Amino acid sequence: MVLIEQIGLAASIALPLWNIPLMMNIIKRRSSQDISMVWVMGVWICSLLMAPSGFMSKDIVWKAFNIVNLILFTGVVIVVLKYRKKP
Repeated sequence: MVLIEQIGLAASIALPLWNIPLMMNIIKRRSSQDISMVWVMGVWICSLLMAPSGFMSKDIVWKAFNIVNLILFTGVVIVVLKYRKKP
């Protein structure tokens, strides 16, 4: 693996980690009212639709990103739904 691929692999794993502070803020506030449900579901559905491509890819950067992103963004969806206040 060349240096540029190692950097890409590190970034593909690090990028989805930014979902963790989002989840922690929602849990801390006990509210996800400021998060758009359309945005959350749109991103999650697109991630689900891209996942098979990532799982089948020989490109380790794309595969790693898809796996980590799908896991962590599914966490975001769960947290957003759990802390959504009913009107």
